[in-house]
Amino acid sequence: MTEEQRKVFQRVVSVAQTFLVEAMELGIVTPSLIAEKVDFVATHMAPGEDVDRKAAVAELIRRYSLWIGDASTLADKTGHKDWLNAARRRDWRYWQRYRDFLESKMSVKAVDALDDATNKILELLEDPVREEGWDRRGLVVGHVQSGKTGNYTGLICKAADAGYKIIIVLAGLHNNLRSQTQIRLEEGFLGYETSAKNDVVRYIGVGENGRDAEIRPNCATNRSDNGDFNTKIAKHLAISPEQRPWLFVVKKNKTVLDRLLKWIRNHVADSKDSDGRPLVSGFPLLLIDDEADHASVDTGDQVISKDGSADDEYQPKAINSRIRKILHSFSRKAYVGYTATPFANIFIDRRKTTKDEGPDVFPQSFIINISAPSNYVGPARVFGLRSPEGRLGGLPLTREVDDQTDATGEDGWMPPRHDKNHAPMFKGQDQVPPSLREAVSAFVIACSVRVLRGEDLKHSSMLIHVTRYTAVQEEVRRQVEELVKGYRQRVERGFEKETLMSEWRQLWESDFVQTSDAVAKAMGQMDGEFVLPEWTDIEAVLPDVLGDIAGNVRAINGSAGDVLDYEEREGTGLKVIAVGGDKLARGLTLEGLCVSYFVRNTKMYDTLMQMGRWFGYRPGYLDLCRLYTTSDLVEWFGHITDAAEELREEFDTMAKVHATPESYGMKVQSHPVLMVTSPIKMRSAKSLQVSFCGSVLETVAFHRDSSVMERNLMAMERLLDAAGPPVEGDKIVRKRGDSTQEWSGFLWKNVSAEHVIEFFSGYLTHPAARKVNSAVLADFIKVMAAKGELTSWTIALLGGGEGGEGGEGVFCEKYKLENMVIRNQNPSSKGEHYSIGRLLSPRDESIDLDEEAWMSALKLTVEDRTKDPARGTEETGKEQPRAPSGVFVRQVRGLGASGIIARPERGVLLLYPIAQKSKGLSEGGHPVIAFGVSFPASRLTTTVKYEVDHLLWETEYAPSY
Repeated sequence: MTEEQRKVFQRVVSVAQTFLVEAMELGIVTPSLIAEKVDFVATHMAPGEDVDRKAAVAELIRRYSLWIGDASTLADKTGHKDWLNAARRRDWRYWQRYRDFLESKMSVKAVDALDDATNKILELLEDPVREEGWDRRGLVVGHVQSGKTGNYTGLICKAADAGYKIIIVLAGLHNNLRSQTQIRLEEGFLGYETSAKNDVVRYIGVGENGRDAEIRPNCATNRSDNGDFNTKIAKHLAISPEQRPWLFVVKKNKTVLDRLLKWIRNHVADSKDSDGRPLVSGFPLLLIDDEADHASVDTGDQVISKDGSADDEYQPKAINSRIRKILHSFSRKAYVGYTATPFANIFIDRRKTTKDEGPDVFPQSFIINISAPSNYVGPARVFGLRSPEGRLGGLPLTREVDDQTDATGEDGWMPPRHDKNHAPMFKGQDQVPPSLREAVSAFVIACSVRVLRGEDLKHSSMLIHVTRYTAVQEEVRRQVEELVKGYRQRVERGFEKETLMSEWRQLWESDFVQTSDAVAKAMGQMDGEFVLPEWTDIEAVLPDVLGDIAGNVRAINGSAGDVLDYEEREGTGLKVIAVGGDKLARGLTLEGLCVSYFVRNTKMYDTLMQMGRWFGYRPGYLDLCRLYTTSDLVEWFGHITDAAEELREEFDTMAKVHATPESYGMKVQSHPVLMVTSPIKMRSAKSLQVSFCGSVLETVAFHRDSSVMERNLMAMERLLDAAGPPVEGDKIVRKRGDSTQEWSGFLWKNVSAEHVIEFFSGYLTHPAARKVNSAVLADFIKVMAAKGELTSWTIALLGGGEGGEGGEGVFCEKYKLENMVIRNQNPSSKGEHYSIGRLLSPRDESIDLDEEAWMSALKLTVEDRTKDPARGTEETGKEQPRAPSGVFVRQVRGLGASGIIARPERGVLLLYPIAQKSKGLSEGGHPVIAFGVSFPASRLTTTVKYEVDHLLWETEYAPSY
């Protein structure tokens, strides 16, 4: 497909989509209707053109199969005046041309969702024409590589339409990311390509063909490598209120921000504040902070006195200080941070303020959680979600590697700990290990398949991330380049070609053929989405593919040129292998990323999540994507997936009860799952203040020591004896609408908190179960009971049901379980302890609810079924839930619902004796006593102290370099 054919193809798809909008609103879009519209448009608008009508139909089917969940919001409207209505939006031109631009490339549904989300953000900012001073600070939480740039581009367009005059975008720490962001904003907002001369090079994107040239925004920065806000621009730049909006795309760099701050104070300020500092009162400011958890957060330790006041003379860290000083220089300002990992932002102390900087950037006004479309491939898609049977729903795209280091783990090609002088050697040879050789081979094959699928003009990238040191990266780049050149020579000259083709054909048949079929089934895609060519066809295109790759093995070191190549090669498609470290870790988009080789060893949740460049959108080539990484990192990404899911569930729950960002900050800061960011960002978190209200906890790591197992068994039996006779035994039966649920086991009701506290005090949890500490649970229940909550407990002793293989178990010499539960050892667990995936079955949490309360929780679940598709592997937006989610079970129990009385005093303790027959346990000993606790939601903000072991931080969480 030539560049001209590609443009014709895009035009046909865009126009056909426009014809389908009305049918979409009526819900009658079908594949046959799409084919009819494509034929009509191709016949009448591109007569004589060779339009791939089948591909156009497939693209539109993909777009119309898309669904997107709703954004959820926590807001504090103190001092805010509602202002955004239809009349204000009527004549917006920046937004309209951006919308038109997006609809030429994206689904109408996706653009509508972006429109709705940016409206929600903008209406929580202040009206820019409101004259008295105002200050709004918020945070937008998205997913890694999910389109946050597109979201804030839309917000900028609308803000400019509404009357914001100065728009500053803080775009990462490095030139390449700043330049990439500049290019995206030129396409979506400016409408023209910038140059170092500050003139219009050519109209692009929203301004293509000179459209709306009279509303062209001004820009003080450009896309070149040194296009940041510089001294020359600062000396000659002047603005006035009558002019069009000004855009600044700058790095988070002390020198650049100092220069910008100086220019604002010397050239823009038109008054002074009460302390005599220059103040801008004539221009409303919108400051967008991309990757807001990185560099923007003050990691210093400002002292907060007992009365809550802050040390006014404290000096924040450099970047944080300058961001705050810029905001403090405007009487009317809005700050919006964007991040996929908000952990550090939540830990910002909202009381921190200084005389020079003003308040810190805690998102006191709002936090908005935006959904990703259903075609987004995130952690839940790649790694699956926890279940009693292990992790389920993950796509078979991960390949575990273990040859990057030697048997000791201390030496080899790329050991976890190495310095900047490390020479990567595999078995004493200057070459890459077999796993990286295979990964490069997989990339060559993936590129070849994409060419044969008609995607030869689209970019294809491979990521290699194995070290933070640039000198070592260069050595890796050289080795990979030599490997690719060797492949090329063997294919073109025939030397040892047969051996290489045999090796690659084996990889094709054992990996690609099977994986493509599995991915197609898992994604439920239409026939033809992932059709593979014949191997002989692949062999035919290999010379051209290797020729393209051989000259494009790059070390990404922060220069803008590496990014600009994508733009310059838009008509031909760039096939590139990018070798990098930290420069690749944040924000930078690798276009058409197919294969990733990732062995960097760090266990910080937010750092790992941000390094996940392989998350994102993979239309038409998801089945070709591969992630080569270590088993440890697979396990840790599983932890991240679970943490992100819990964080977003907690957010949604609090949004439904109209909590504020401040109360959410307190809740998250107290949540044990969020011991996930570096201690320096948490600062005061030597001990955490923990609350378990509205959460479910379960033990998934256990001692193997027989004496500990016996101790925990005795603690459970003492509890059951103290609880008295059960109210139900052998079978626990619940009527649920049209169906009946049954459990094998025994149930107690109205058990005193005193007995539950005693159980947790006697039970010994394993240190690896960091979220579940029995001593902390005992303290929490004690404090809550003193306030009248968690005083009356439901306790269930549960077996594995009929037909299980767990074997018989008798407890307290009278409670007989015919089949104890089976929970097998987590295959990826390498510790000495016994570790499982999930303990609870989702339905178990609702065992205490009567039919009316259960149906109420189900109703809330159904209403919420359009949750973020990126959080699960099922398309819940299309399927009606048949059982309530745990979030709403806990909400109905603790807060009540229509016709349902709140029971915040009722906690639920679920006891599961795990059979010794489970894989990973030794038969003949005591069963492992596992437990789950379902805490009702509560309006109280009660917390208890959770001490953090900093030696644990250093050994388990700290980066390895």
